[in-house]
Amino acid sequence: MILLRKAKEEDLPIITDLAERIWPATYGDYLSDEQLRFMLDKMYNHGELLEQLRKGYTFLIADEDGADVGFACFSLEIPEEVVYKLHKLYVLPETHGKGVGKILINEVVNLATREGGKALQLNVNRNNKAKDFYLKAGFVIKETVDLDIGNGFYMNDYVMEKQIG
Repeated sequence: MILLRKAKEEDLPIITDLAERIWPATYGDYLSDEQLRFMLDKMYNHGELLEQLRKGYTFLIADEDGADVGFACFSLEIPEEVVYKLHKLYVLPETHGKGVGKILINEVVNLATREGGKALQLNVNRNNKAKDFYLKAGFVIKETVDLDIGNGFYMNDYVMEKQIG
């Protein structure tokens, strides 16, 4: 059985650990080890995650039979348009196909809708197979972006959006 819980500060090391275990399998085929390490250090250090939590980002952790297997993170991105942004959604590779990602995305949509959200946006690497997952979940590609994240590295993403409210 898959259960979700809202993460608290004491759960942040779990999110970092999951990212460390998931990212190499997710991005290892098309990002260099150097870029992977740079991004993990930048995005999943305790201070960065804590700052996001304090800014009101909602983190959800998926638990399957007592083991943490994935997480999602979202926040209100454009208040005047009530557009939410899914910042993170990752599940362990060995749980792919079990519906964990679908449960996480559905809960994010439900929570954002309950808060009056009109749309949910996300960025996904153009090489990431997750793009197909999001298309099946009702997202459409809105634009293509290349984001300079520092150190000479870029995120080559699609911005995707789903109308929710």
